[in-house]
Amino acid sequence: MILLSAKDLKKSFGDEVLFDNVTFNIDSGDKIGFIGINGAGKSTLFKILTSEQSYDSGDIFKSKDLKMGYLDQYACNESKETVYNEILTVFDDIIKTEKELDEIRGDIEIGNGDINVLVNRQSLLNEKYERMGGFYYKSRAEAALLGLGLGREEFDLPVSALSGGQKTRVSLAKILLSESNLLLLDEPTNHLDIKAVEWLEDFLISYKGAILVISHDRFFLDRVTNRTFEMDSGKLYSQNGNYSFYIKQREIEKLTQQREYDNTVKEIERLEGIVEQQRRWNREKNIKTAESKLKVIDKLKENLKKPEETLSKTVFTFKALPGGGEDVLVAEGLSKSFDGKILFSDVDMFIKKGEKVFLLGPNGSGKTTLLKIFTGSLEADGGSFKIGANTYVGYYDQLGENLHMDKTVIDEIWDEYPKMTQTQIRNALAAFLFRGEDVFKLTNKLSGGERARVELCKLILKSVNFLIMDEPTNHMDIESKEALEKALAEYDGTMLIVSHDRYFINKLADKIYLIDQNGAKCFNGGYSYYCEKQKANENTVSQPEKKQSAAALDYHTRKRIESEKRKLKTKISRCEDDIARIEEEIKIFTKELEDPNISSDYEKAMELSDKIGKLTNELDEKYQLWEVLQTEQTE
Repeated sequence: MILLSAKDLKKSFGDEVLFDNVTFNIDSGDKIGFIGINGAGKSTLFKILTSEQSYDSGDIFKSKDLKMGYLDQYACNESKETVYNEILTVFDDIIKTEKELDEIRGDIEIGNGDINVLVNRQSLLNEKYERMGGFYYKSRAEAALLGLGLGREEFDLPVSALSGGQKTRVSLAKILLSESNLLLLDEPTNHLDIKAVEWLEDFLISYKGAILVISHDRFFLDRVTNRTFEMDSGKLYSQNGNYSFYIKQREIEKLTQQREYDNTVKEIERLEGIVEQQRRWNREKNIKTAESKLKVIDKLKENLKKPEETLSKTVFTFKALPGGGEDVLVAEGLSKSFDGKILFSDVDMFIKKGEKVFLLGPNGSGKTTLLKIFTGSLEADGGSFKIGANTYVGYYDQLGENLHMDKTVIDEIWDEYPKMTQTQIRNALAAFLFRGEDVFKLTNKLSGGERARVELCKLILKSVNFLIMDEPTNHMDIESKEALEKALAEYDGTMLIVSHDRYFINKLADKIYLIDQNGAKCFNGGYSYYCEKQKANENTVSQPEKKQSAAALDYHTRKRIESEKRKLKTKISRCEDDIARIEEEIKIFTKELEDPNISSDYEKAMELSDKIGKLTNELDEKYQLWEVLQTEQTE
């Protein structure tokens, strides 16, 4: 069932068109990821769908059964209620029914009124109360708050006393518990640690309504969504599949469009050459041929569509200062408390030259505090640490505390590097997409993502070989994150990074420390290894009674399990053979397409492009099957 559809929506601000011809449907089972660079118009489209903003032209159709929930609608910034009571406002109808039932129960006990009428009314209300989920609404409220990272000790705090991140979590809990059948979520993973994001993912995966979610969290998008929208250069692109599948398809689509365009242009040029030649000969037959070819040229030009030009890409380049010892950081027994509350204690860490190390832990565990101890801006209560010889630290601060809010962008850089010329400064800023008049913007007028880019620009100009970074991907769009990933992957120095961006961690980490009150546990491997170990530890702790040896299983059970394993292994092997075969075919056809003799032949090039497209779809299906089989094998 279609819950909402839009046709040919257009939105402008003054003379600038933000987007045009935006058309889409949202069905009841859709879980749609909405991506695009910052400023592309995603949040504006949300506000148009919720009638908070007007649009220039087009149509929006909403089902009569639509009940839309939008995070801003559930904002509770000015609430004077406690956290727990604020959450319960979502269940006002249930609470009213509960109160009426209490009143009827009291009337029955004291004989106030017609008993038969009261009992009948009580019976009807009990049925309604059960249908509405009255027997478990409080447990749902508690589960949502705990899942999103709010502790029980915070339930009785007034909402007004919470931090901005905590208020966002309360608002998010309210919208998730609402009876909406379409959720519009704008960056819901902001302010959540990894554990809370995983809870949210599980909730949304099992959620029976539709979801349209703006997010730059690629790991989250891959887990939760089954469709993808992208706002790019004022156009909306739509594709079935999660983020990773969409990106592959868009690259193939862009490549195909460019090849079609190039081949058509070549064909037009070839035909125009024939026309010119035929006109030179100037016989009747030649004139007819020329006229015929001109008609073909006109038709080709009429259908010729130039591919959208790719916007300027963000390019980061980090180069480490040469030298430095092999032991970059050695920490022993570090501890820190604030107002009598222990953040962490007995933290031992050892980082060697060239390692890419990530520091993980729940919100409030002291990750940022530990980084500030290493950079010298805070002192530890106990323990010691040592930075290696000839090791120079560059620090990226997620809060932008290293920026001066009264300066322009260019002065922010120039004042720190006065020996650089204006041209050198502007070239450095251009790599971070500050061009033209953008360099004269005041820092306090910049968005979070723009401030992050200024911080990174300052960092790359420093002569350092040990990068310490606190949530560097916060406020970044996906394009900027991928540019940063590429730069850090090529960085030849040492890194210590705090991040909750699992996709980012997965790309870079070769060692992980998990911090809590009792210390820091080391995982000598990447993020996948870390997850496996964590899962194994949870299973060991929560299900020790389920451990049993193979010898304890009876003979027939063992045989059945072994047979199923063999069959599964055979399926995986066949799937891998199919993947290898398809990839080889794609390589062959791609190589043929690169042959100038073939690429200049419009029909042959189109035929090969179609074959490559079909094979790519088949390859994605095989990869999805392979992942399912691998999961079964693991289980």
